[in-house]
Amino acid sequence: MFPAAVLLSGCGLDISSENDNASTQSSVAAEPTVQIAGAAMKGVIQQGLVVANRLIADKDGYYAPQRQAAKPVLTADDGSYEWQLRGKAEGWALVELTADGGTRMICDVVPQCDQAGSAPVAFGQPMPLDSSFSLLGAGDLRMETVNLTPLTHLAVKLAERSSDGLSPVAISNAYSSVENWFGLPAGALRLTPPDLTSLDEMTSVSADAIQVAIANAAFLALVNDNTQWDSISDVLADVTSQVSATGQISVMGDGTNVALADLVSAAALQSSELQNMVDSSVISQKLVVVEYRNVQRFKTIADVHEETDTDVADSGETTEETTGGDATAGTDTGSNTDTSTDTSTDTSTGSTDEQVAGTTEPDTSGDVTSGGDTTTDTTTDETVADTGTDTETSEPVTEPTPEETVPANTALLSWTAPLTRENGESLAMGEIAGFEVVYGTSAENLDQSLAIGDASVDELLVDELTEGTWYFAIRTLDTDGNRSRLSEVVYKQI
Repeated sequence: MFPAAVLLSGCGLDISSENDNASTQSSVAAEPTVQIAGAAMKGVIQQGLVVANRLIADKDGYYAPQRQAAKPVLTADDGSYEWQLRGKAEGWALVELTADGGTRMICDVVPQCDQAGSAPVAFGQPMPLDSSFSLLGAGDLRMETVNLTPLTHLAVKLAERSSDGLSPVAISNAYSSVENWFGLPAGALRLTPPDLTSLDEMTSVSADAIQVAIANAAFLALVNDNTQWDSISDVLADVTSQVSATGQISVMGDGTNVALADLVSAAALQSSELQNMVDSSVISQKLVVVEYRNVQRFKTIADVHEETDTDVADSGETTEETTGGDATAGTDTGSNTDTSTDTSTDTSTGSTDEQVAGTTEPDTSGDVTSGGDTTTDTTTDETVADTGTDTETSEPVTEPTPEETVPANTALLSWTAPLTRENGESLAMGEIAGFEVVYGTSAENLDQSLAIGDASVDELLVDELTEGTWYFAIRTLDTDGNRSRLSEVVYKQI
């Protein structure tokens, strides 16, 4: 070792500085870093390439990403990623995701995701993404969470139009604007969207988070609905170009470009379709709430367009007035433009901390809502059933034949909303999210259902019934995800 030490010394290296070198290395290793985490969801994006950069202001106060050479991290099978960024947990960061040949996305559109030139991919199965696909998101490093979705991508593109660039104020305002466009609660874009293909496995997902996930799924749903779109990249590029050029999305569209109404309508339809895919009654109720919000949002957009006859995006002020009075019966895509107003049951401003109620079966919890009186209108004598409480029921009565007849293969159901819960507590109209009508050809097997996401609705026409005896019952759904017991069963002979 001695000759080697002499040789090194002769080369001008001071071997006595070994301790100093160790000190320097220790100092470098101790440089503060902040971990950014989040998820890439449209649906779940696997093996996506993620890079994060700090947003730094120049001398003129213009914010732009401080790009540094770095190897991307890959998103995991659940879409999550983690990125270590040098420096303290202060300021804001821009996070970018791109795709390569190994990137896959889980199809989150029911029943399948169409692909131009390829076979459709079934709901819940992986599909490739083209190399032009990308997503952006931005966030405060003190929060250490930045999710990447089509909606966050639009928000970043909107913020880029600011004279200050991607400043914290511009990003915050842009996130709020996109939330308003889609009728989302404040702060919803900061929520991690759930995997829509695994909702039954979740025990504490909120309706707000589900609404965000479905809004993002709507971008891919448009590929199924319109042959002019070959991929989600095409849809996202079209909307992004609108936002970048004008700072808004066309409300009703011009037949060529994606419209806000198209996306909201697609979200309403997906909410309805997903209700048939899940087994959890609690998740099903939250999907009813989400469908109702999207239907109301569509009506608001249509009303604004009709009043102003313009193509500018409305402000999204859904809390002042919403339109209602129509049932979102299972397959309502939000195309109805009824302009009657009903603000007492508006759920579009639901809390972002909404959770599944309780840890026991909702049907037996003390907070379960009680149903109301339910009748069927037919051309013969009808039976009236009372959902009642757990201590009282009403005697069946007969209902006279209505003056206004209905088609022979239909049943007109009517009911009265409950005033109390099953435990005796009062139930305000604003606490009712809607109703669920179940029916079938056997009283013991009511295997079909229709969701009504409007507490003001008190009747429903069930059509296309085949010959035979049909049995019906109804339950009440509240805004916390609770469901009443089913009413007594009524029937009609077709």
